[in-house]
Amino acid sequence: MTVIEKPKHLYCETPPTVLRNRKEKFRTAKDNPFWNAVAKYVFGKMVKARFHSLMYKGIENLENRDKSKATIFYVNHSNWWDGIIGYTMVRRVFKGRLRLMIEEMNRFPLFQYIGCFPINKKTAQDAMKSLKYAATTLDKGDIYFWLFAEGIIRPPRNKNKKFQTGIAYLIENAIKQYGGINIAPISVDYSFLRQDKPEVIVEIGEVQTFYEFKQDRKEFCAKLSKDFGDFCESQQQDISSGNFSGYRYLFKQKLSWWRDIERRLKNIGMKDDNKQ
Repeated sequence: MTVIEKPKHLYCETPPTVLRNRKEKFRTAKDNPFWNAVAKYVFGKMVKARFHSLMYKGIENLENRDKSKATIFYVNHSNWWDGIIGYTMVRRVFKGRLRLMIEEMNRFPLFQYIGCFPINKKTAQDAMKSLKYAATTLDKGDIYFWLFAEGIIRPPRNKNKKFQTGIAYLIENAIKQYGGINIAPISVDYSFLRQDKPEVIVEIGEVQTFYEFKQDRKEFCAKLSKDFGDFCESQQQDISSGNFSGYRYLFKQKLSWWRDIERRLKNIGMKDDNKQ
């Protein structure tokens, strides 16, 4: 009898850069047309290969933002696909430029050419260097910063959201440097519905625009994380009840050949029943 060991540490509280404990090169974010075209094509193929569909709702909320200011999306982070979904949403749905902090950026250095840059949490000084740089990227209205505000991967549907204070720092400094900033929640869920592949379900919440920030960072982040937890829970309730009103498809796969045959066989059976 084969004994399979129980998985250990699927979700670790220690950041990867702390575990690696080595100095890593800092790379600034760039917007290279060639590499963005490559990423758009490759990521598009990857997402369509793994998921039956990508649906989203709430994009009308973005009409309420100050279009002259950058936007920070604070998003849940539960798996490897989150960054690719972020890129896909920003480039294909919002038609903007992505900014994304990646803790393991040095494994994917080419990502700097599509708007990514590293954050190293080995020391507080290293992490602050990334945050200071991040604030300088919030200079244009077509910039969308996809921020994992909890700072680490959490289990799917985790209800205990706890934001780090980095988002408050970015708001403060974006206001100081560029006069204001938009922020909005995004909840991303991956669910099997009625197909043989999972589906990506993205909900965009209401936008807040800040032109001044005089709040305590910890108190602000505590309230924001609680509100975000409620927002994610609301999406989960809709999914659990089968309520998908308001969603639009970025893409939806056609039925595979064997599912099409299954549908046809069912129809034949139903026609026979109707004759009786």
